[in-house]
Amino acid sequence: MVQASELRIGMIIKLHNEIYKVISAEIKAGTAKFGSIVHAKLRNLRTHSLTEQRFHPDDKIEDVIVDVVPMEFLYQDGRNFCFMHPETYDQILIGTEKLGEFSKFLTPGAKLKVEFYEGEPIDVIIPKTVEIKVTSTGEGLKGEFDAAYKSAILENGMEIMVPQFIKSGDIIRIDVETKKYLDRVKS
Repeated sequence: MVQASELRIGMIIKLHNEIYKVISAEIKAGTAKFGSIVHAKLRNLRTHSLTEQRFHPDDKIEDVIVDVVPMEFLYQDGRNFCFMHPETYDQILIGTEKLGEFSKFLTPGAKLKVEFYEGEPIDVIIPKTVEIKVTSTGEGLKGEFDAAYKSAILENGMEIMVPQFIKSGDIIRIDVETKKYLDRVKS
């Protein structure tokens, strides 16, 4: 059990027999008449819906201990993605709803951390950035055009804008949330 004032981003808690991940938690100072409250945004790990809850800072909340296991992505089967434990070779299927937009970045061999609760996968830890290969892009402009961007097709079929010096075969790092170019990893 933890106090509501100890809630942190990424914690897994059990509330009303449902498992939630803390998306944000903020203590709002109250006045003398009204005490402080903890305002928390939670994501239900079964339904993936978001909810907001308010707690008194001293409220006791059941925290859940999860096992974080690195898994390797093997293949996609319809709306499910097959992952394998690298040591035991056990395979599990994870639905699109757990991966969200990140599913576009999955390539065979990609490694992700999967959170397990009582032997069942409940969530996937999505990285902030991903390294991916550029399969095709146009020729760069000659001269002083450092600020100009050009279109590039990535190995997952996604099209993004990249600087002029990026060429086909380069590996670049992009932000998963914004889908924007960050830097070149290697050429």
